[in-house]
Amino acid sequence: MAVQNKDLPRFSIVADKPYVRRILIAAAASWLLLALALAWSVFKLVGSDVHKLESQLSDSRDRERQTTRQLDALKQELANIKRAEFISRSANNQIQTALAEKDEQLAGLKADLDFYERLVGSSGRRHGLIVHNAEFAPESDGAWQYTITLTQNINRGGTTSGQMRFDIDGVSAGKLRTVGWNELLQDAKAPGRKFAFRYFQQLEGNVMLPRDFTPQRVRVTLKGPFGAVEKSFSWESPAPATAALKNTQKKD
Repeated sequence: MAVQNKDLPRFSIVADKPYVRRILIAAAASWLLLALALAWSVFKLVGSDVHKLESQLSDSRDRERQTTRQLDALKQELANIKRAEFISRSANNQIQTALAEKDEQLAGLKADLDFYERLVGSSGRRHGLIVHNAEFAPESDGAWQYTITLTQNINRGGTTSGQMRFDIDGVSAGKLRTVGWNELLQDAKAPGRKFAFRYFQQLEGNVMLPRDFTPQRVRVTLKGPFGAVEKSFSWESPAPATAALKNTQKKD
């Protein structure tokens, strides 16, 4: 076991070595320069990448704006095409409707011309008083508007006059039934409808059909100095009235 000499000093003095300090300082400076160089290299590298990224981002934004403008232009073009198609389709529908109306008017005018030629033309067949047609149009509350057209072309210089009545044959509760003039007008003392004309006249009015009554035929009766005239019409397909007759004032 070693015995500590208490007479020796606790601290010793070592001679200074200047070259060691210089070595340490040089090493520290080298490390600092190396760190700065490395940092600069990293900064340049990162800065270059950031610049590239910013350039790419700017290009992407430009392309996005260009694409958005193109998309907006395509949407507007599509909207214009749809609007033009709608206008074209509407115009075509209007033209088709107008053509159909003109065809109907032309057919009506042709029918009117044929009617007048037969009635007053020099080559038309002469006939006495007849019931040209009988039409019925439904109205509210079970009422029906009737239009009875009378014609003649024999007595061209005079006036044909008399009274008109009609009865309606049909079915009610599974049985045949005839509804007379007085019942149709709901007046037990209803007189016949008077008429007086030279070539033609339309008689118009309203009648009431009983409930649960299905009409089938109309029997029109004319009475006057000429005697009596009767004609029947099918309720389902009455003879068509001409447009001119509906718009012509009934005068002698």
